[in-house]
Amino acid sequence: MMSTPFDLDNDAAYRLWRDAKRASHPLQAQDLVVDVADPRALTNAERQALLQRCATANMAIYRSPLTNEDKGIPRKLAAQLGLHQLDANWLADEDGISPIAVAPSGGDRPAFIPYTNRGIKWHTDGYYHPGSRHIKAMVLHCVRAASEGGGTALMDHEMAYIALREANPNWVNALMAPDAMTIPARLDDDGVARPEQTGPVFSVDAESGALHMRYTARTRSIQWKDDQITSDATGFLSRLLDSDGPHVFRLRLDSGMGLVCNNVLHDRAAFVDDPRHPRLLYRARYLDRVDGPAQVQPWASPSG
Repeated sequence: MMSTPFDLDNDAAYRLWRDAKRASHPLQAQDLVVDVADPRALTNAERQALLQRCATANMAIYRSPLTNEDKGIPRKLAAQLGLHQLDANWLADEDGISPIAVAPSGGDRPAFIPYTNRGIKWHTDGYYHPGSRHIKAMVLHCVRAASEGGGTALMDHEMAYIALREANPNWVNALMAPDAMTIPARLDDDGVARPEQTGPVFSVDAESGALHMRYTARTRSIQWKDDQITSDATGFLSRLLDSDGPHVFRLRLDSGMGLVCNNVLHDRAAFVDDPRHPRLLYRARYLDRVDGPAQVQPWASPSG
């Protein structure tokens, strides 16, 4: 395996990476925003601005005037940023893109929190997937915002890693254990719909050397390794995410806006819908990452 800053035995490489990461990381949510005329056909400057924010913060927010119901918006945007391996999960539409809205009664969607108006605790997408099917990136495009609420909090998972490692490197080691977190099997009327998944919270992608995180703050349908150090590590992480720390960004996606990210930590506040114009977002999840720093140029100045 390649040597990476995430190797606990390579403290020198970690410190170099940590210092560069801290120096380049955005200071506020507004620093993530890029105004784009048409997400389906980015200009070179728009594309570079989005890629640079993803390179430094693992996420970017685009703001556009497009408010129509068009799943081509997130799909075409993603392709321009190097995302092609769409993960077609079982609740997605046939095209692999999920319409995130309050689902009517009947069917499978109402049983899952994203398809309700309830808040969603901190998580990364696909934390219940096997290692061979990690969700490495996602696009979340807002067609219509809620009447009230529905805000999002975001945190770069690499900044969470730094906070944990600075506080206690042994906590990082515990969360990199192959049996740190288990998601129990999901059952349906036919038996096991999804098998139990056990794996680490933090892992290093063998191909790219990038840090991956699988995490949920849920207290149901999850089993943490039963030892003190894992309990201490998850307790620290929970407090970090619930804080108003400088690397927790809180914002609201309005119509025409969207998030593109390397599956950073995120949550969602509860919301109230306008029945005439209910909240609707499109979610596209990918098995590859946003194009990396080698393909980008120095930061362009923010356009908004």
